[in-house]
Amino acid sequence: MLNDHRKFYLVGSGIASLASAAYLIRDGQISGDQIYIFEQLATVGGCLGASGNPEMGYILRGGRMLNFSYVCTYDLLSFIPSLTRPEMSVLSEIQAFNKKVESQSLARVVENGSAINVNEMGFSNKDRLDLIELLGVTEEYLETKTIEQWFKPAFFKTNFWCMWATMFGFQPWHSAVECKRYLNRYIHEFERINILEGVDRIPYNQYDSMIRPLIKWLKEKGVSFEMEAEVTDLDFRMSGDQLVVEQIHYIQDAEQKQIFLAEDDLVLVNAGSTTADFNLGSMYEPPMPITKQDGGSWALWESIAKECPEFGNPSVFNSRIDESLWESFTVTCQGTQFFDLLQQFLGYNAGTDGLATLNDSNWLMSIFVPYQPHFIGQPENVTVFCGYSLFPDKQGNFVRKKMCDCTGEEILIELISHLGFAIHLDELLETSNCIPCLLPYITSQFLTRSIWDRPLVVPKVSKNLAFVGQFAEVPLDVSFTVEYAVRTAQTAVYQLLDLNKEPISIYQGTQSASILVKAIKSLVH
Repeated sequence: MLNDHRKFYLVGSGIASLASAAYLIRDGQISGDQIYIFEQLATVGGCLGASGNPEMGYILRGGRMLNFSYVCTYDLLSFIPSLTRPEMSVLSEIQAFNKKVESQSLARVVENGSAINVNEMGFSNKDRLDLIELLGVTEEYLETKTIEQWFKPAFFKTNFWCMWATMFGFQPWHSAVECKRYLNRYIHEFERINILEGVDRIPYNQYDSMIRPLIKWLKEKGVSFEMEAEVTDLDFRMSGDQLVVEQIHYIQDAEQKQIFLAEDDLVLVNAGSTTADFNLGSMYEPPMPITKQDGGSWALWESIAKECPEFGNPSVFNSRIDESLWESFTVTCQGTQFFDLLQQFLGYNAGTDGLATLNDSNWLMSIFVPYQPHFIGQPENVTVFCGYSLFPDKQGNFVRKKMCDCTGEEILIELISHLGFAIHLDELLETSNCIPCLLPYITSQFLTRSIWDRPLVVPKVSKNLAFVGQFAEVPLDVSFTVEYAVRTAQTAVYQLLDLNKEPISIYQGTQSASILVKAIKSLVH
């Protein structure tokens, strides 16, 4: 191995840090025993984490879609062996699964208990012109404009906005820059957004299918995982015109600890967190409200951002909970009754469809019915599905409470009532366990910001520090995706190690004439 004396300290155990460790080993030729991953919690995986059991209920805080354009992600998964089929890579397993389970949504949007026709986008001529103009203007021109400052109010009533917003998580008050990036990045989905045919599925949940195999591979390579170890601060010194991290402060086992770095040791920080301060409820208790920022990943970023303006401005992203709050829920069912009713209502077999959005829900609730089993080891007589709502602070249509104040049982009552399953209400509640999850920062990366509020992956002033994850800046690419996290990992490793290697080029559908023609045809419908 090369570089056999350096040490690499990775803060956070989300996909960005795990990918960084993997690329340090594969492309940097770093021995795994030189890599240390620090995680504040007792579990690994960040926003792709999952937990639970069939008796107490499974928990998924959220899900991330995959797509053929995720070139960095698929590169990572191409050299990680599958957990259940080790003769295959995770990527090969995913590709085989998608040949077996082809996706096509038959009930993308539901109103009044029935799927509605959303083949037409519902645009006015003004909407079309505004979309085309948004694709063409510069990010500097948009700067801190919101989406609702760009489009007319009628745009937010279109079928397109309903599907786009619930597919990616946008709100009208979110950044026009981020919306522009998504429009450019996913323009190939315009023609099939109503059937979600372009979404790649995974055999199990994201933790079992992607994170666990990656953890296993890294541990086999000798990577150390320091669990329940909260990194609280970094000490810097100047070296010429660059800042150098020289000491790491962290808390583990209620003890303050320090690490002194050698001259060429490197630090990669997953700054900020979309799932920080998440709070779980239960079938009979609502999640506790979040009133202030406590997450260690935010506190660390706030501390080191004081050292230099190039390290970003975390307060832009963690101080507007009312603009970034979501609520998700996971439903574990004993037996198949609920599942069978859902499949019959939605008109498809589990795992072959995408989101089904209840457009007349005050909470704007969407549900996803995955292929079963969704967890490794899940019993045959147990079924799992999940969902989320973009407006948890609004009163329900049937349960006259804000979603964030509701128990899991009340959330199920609201869902069952929307779906027209009320005749089965008692049986479904008796055999189901719904665990709600309040996520105060889940869309914080979409909040309006100035161009320098997110730090570059490797700031120009930095000698041995990189930022990875959703709050590092990658021009043109779209945050709130696995792809973004893995791209920051590639960028950090290649730049810090000076490998004379670039991350895989970002997929740009706007450079394809055929895709543009198809997108234009979709605009006129």
